[in-house]
Amino acid sequence: MPDLVLTEAARAKVNLFLHVTGRQADGYHELDSLAVFPAVGDRLSLRPAAALGLVVDGQFGAGLADEPDNLVLRAAIGFGAAIGREAPVVFHLTKTLPVASGIGGGSADAAAACRLLARYWQCPVPAGLAAGLGADVPVCLASVPARMGGIGADLTPAPALPRFGMVLVNPGVAVSTPAIFQARQRAFSPPADLPAGWDDAAAMAADLARWSNDLEVPALEIAPVIGTVLAALRSDPACLMARMSGSGATCFGIYADVTEAVAATAVLARTGWWVWGGAGNALQP
Repeated sequence: MPDLVLTEAARAKVNLFLHVTGRQADGYHELDSLAVFPAVGDRLSLRPAAALGLVVDGQFGAGLADEPDNLVLRAAIGFGAAIGREAPVVFHLTKTLPVASGIGGGSADAAAACRLLARYWQCPVPAGLAAGLGADVPVCLASVPARMGGIGADLTPAPALPRFGMVLVNPGVAVSTPAIFQARQRAFSPPADLPAGWDDAAAMAADLARWSNDLEVPALEIAPVIGTVLAALRSDPACLMARMSGSGATCFGIYADVTEAVAATAVLARTGWWVWGGAGNALQP
């Protein structure tokens, strides 16, 4: 099949809230979070080759081009080992999402690699492979809105979501997730009391404002520019609420509709910032 090319979208994962609810004996933190997948992400393709390989390009590809242990390659090696096969394929990753930015780019890429290999070999993704690659990989494997529990890999359905717009802003700084957790000093938070769903974006934003991202305070201490991003989002009258995603530094704003979100990107543009606006849930009707 020399001419075969398979392609998958590796959509960004955004944490609408993130509560740190406890810590396990092994040191891993337990979380409660609601993840959504907006209509933006990397793109990963696969084609047969003589040996396993990875080509990286795109706006943020330079930061990964020489990475010897890329999650895409780890996913391929792990998948092949689990089913007793080698993976003589070349992946082509077009990196659209900022690296180390709190929106699950690497996890989404690994999950896309798993989906591609499942299609290529016509078999299911091996049990446990996604979780072994990282706590965010299981939710990225399905790439549908979900509530995340445990260390992030315990997934349950999300509440019914309304149509809404979203703006993502990254100030061009990478932050270390372990450093953020190490700097966190607040008490543990209880799980959020999620409703069955929301009728509109305003109702969803009002509920989200009652919860928090428990990593935002330590991230602000390490990268104060995150505060500048949040202030810019919150100064927009059309922005219903704004918060940091994951361990940062990407922040998001919720908008009533896609049109308002797209219009906001022109106002929020700054030199060195990555700004995107569109549908907050890629699967919304």
